[in-house]
Amino acid sequence: MRMKKLNLIAVIFTAFLLTVSFSTAKAQDETQPTDEPKRNFNKQNRPNLLAELDLSTEQIQQIRRINREKQPLVREAKGRMLEANRVLDQSIYDDSIDESVIQTRLKEAQTAQAEFIKIRSLTEFAVRKVLTPEQLVKFREIRQRFKERNRINQPKNRPFNNQNQKFNNRQRRLRPND
Repeated sequence: MRMKKLNLIAVIFTAFLLTVSFSTAKAQDETQPTDEPKRNFNKQNRPNLLAELDLSTEQIQQIRRINREKQPLVREAKGRMLEANRVLDQSIYDDSIDESVIQTRLKEAQTAQAEFIKIRSLTEFAVRKVLTPEQLVKFREIRQRFKERNRINQPKNRPFNNQNQKFNNRQRRLRPND
């Protein structure tokens, strides 16, 4: 349950950062190159944070700078976390059982996840400090509406399907290549 909340917050925050980044690219005369790939988000489900929060030009620049500086760190940490989880899964379902290897892989996965959460949280905190108190109140309201809208749109049996999906994906990864 906690991981779901963290993932939802990450999606909302990422959508926020990308909305600000992409919207400001259009709004500003100066174009700064970015090596971040464009992502296709469903525009219906994504709030227009730039318009709703009424960010100043200076705030937009600050958020873009934070995004440019932190996104590579977030991507690297997420990659390490996914790799540690993959290795853990592989160890769990390996032909030979070695509990000490599992414990080591589990600690590695926990460490990688903690680092990912730390970097992402500090990034969110840096952006939060850019917002005025009024914008922060608005952001919380928008985030709540986004959560409620996504909760309504989710199928009721989704958690069960997610577990099956994770299990099936795990089994696919562990199968030898045909």
